[in-house]
Amino acid sequence: MGDFIQGSRYLLSGFKLINQPGVRRFAYIPILINTLLFAGAIWLGINQFDYWMTQLTPTWLPEWLSNALMWILWPLFAVLIVLIVFFTFSILANIVAAPFNGLLAEAVEKRLSNQAPPEQTLWQLIADTPRMIFNELRKLSYLLKWMIPLFILSWIPGLNLIAPLLWLFFSSWTLALDYHDYPLGNHLMGFKQQRELLRTKRSLALGFGMTTLGATMIPVVNFLIIPVAVAGATALYVEKLQSHSNKKTPLN
Repeated sequence: MGDFIQGSRYLLSGFKLINQPGVRRFAYIPILINTLLFAGAIWLGINQFDYWMTQLTPTWLPEWLSNALMWILWPLFAVLIVLIVFFTFSILANIVAAPFNGLLAEAVEKRLSNQAPPEQTLWQLIADTPRMIFNELRKLSYLLKWMIPLFILSWIPGLNLIAPLLWLFFSSWTLALDYHDYPLGNHLMGFKQQRELLRTKRSLALGFGMTTLGATMIPVVNFLIIPVAVAGATALYVEKLQSHSNKKTPLN
């Protein structure tokens, strides 16, 4: 539990870090991107909420029983819809802001440790491009491997009652992986190595990811969450994970 709480605090530290000299200018573009995409997520959620709730409401139960259970089912299904919408838009926002997030992670690491990640020449970047593409495909495959069964489960009557809890843990773990990709990627660690490293501090990662997920649902705060989470994940890496990295092999 101590690691879980500490992981949550690293997200909060991101608010302070993005305002530090040498860092804040890298936070502006991710904030703009996040504002536009989350505004779209909120608009979509408001407009489609009633339809999705209707589709999730069980029709196979007797009407009297369905009405009696709705005080339990309605909050569960509402949470499920919110988790899916905000998780999906979080992933999309990170993809769009990825080039700027890498620079932000580099600036935060330099601020915290007085050392920047190793620089690559243009030719090294070109040579590594196929492996980086493969790394992104591996990440997408990993997400789909879990997202598709969870999405199907979410629409199966009866079984969808446990879907919100499963989505909560999956989303928290995925967001931890997603935001740590920037500081770890700057050190040329592939997706497999990133997962292995975060598993050594799973409670820490889940605390960070779950707090990040919760913050995406808070109005105004969710517009800032990308640079805040990138900064917080970088601080967590520098202070808690770097000593466990053991010079992982790049992009394998």
